[in-house]
Amino acid sequence: MSVLWALPLGLVIGTTLGALGAGGGILTVPALVYLLGQDARAATTGSLLIVGVSALVGLLPHHMARNVRWRQGILFGALGLLGSWPGSYLAALADPDLLLVGFALLMLVVAALMVRRLSSTSRPAAVESPHLTRRRLAVLAGTAMGIGFLTGFFGVGGGFAVVPALTLVLGFPMPQAVGTSLLVIALNSGTALTARLTAGAGDLEWGLIVLFALGSVIGSLLGARIVARANHRHLSIAFVAMLVAVAGVMLVQGVPAIL
Repeated sequence: MSVLWALPLGLVIGTTLGALGAGGGILTVPALVYLLGQDARAATTGSLLIVGVSALVGLLPHHMARNVRWRQGILFGALGLLGSWPGSYLAALADPDLLLVGFALLMLVVAALMVRRLSSTSRPAAVESPHLTRRRLAVLAGTAMGIGFLTGFFGVGGGFAVVPALTLVLGFPMPQAVGTSLLVIALNSGTALTARLTAGAGDLEWGLIVLFALGSVIGSLLGARIVARANHRHLSIAFVAMLVAVAGVMLVQGVPAIL
């Protein structure tokens, strides 16, 4: 029965996240665990495949629109390698309940970042210099490795952090930041998935993962059309509320299990 639900769940999540321009892992992992009965390790591994495939498909229209800076994206992804490999190996050793509690806390951080971004839209944006100083290079490298670690450990793409890093540190316009972030997400997901499979990924249901990924890809294409008609602020507020609610449920179930 769980396999039959994989396609519609992927479709719903892909549509929601495609409309918001965010990565898929932040809702894919809870869906795989609580709705499709996956254990935490298998869910975070399967999420890497789903997020990576969705990012690759979403990359194509951005490339056609010349919104992908390949050289900078590949460099960012290469730096992320330094974080994704240790993150993947630590995830293989982590207690599943602790992994889910950590993921719930990450969801709350993402919700806080989105609220901050929403509140800043009413203020004029600060003008950032596109020139890379040593400090900016250090921030860029640290951000890339940190996002790589999150990708490897939690199975998330990290788009919520990649886009601000590309706009604030490298001075990318928003369309190019979004397009290039998909390249970074695909690279990070691929390397983390390789490390997970090497270290031991748990029991993966490949049929379920493929169906979920197919639904997510279709949904992301639908979401891109919805965003042109819907109020982006209202969608973001609804997404934040969903993140907080799901994180609350995960904490209520996960913290007593750890204690």
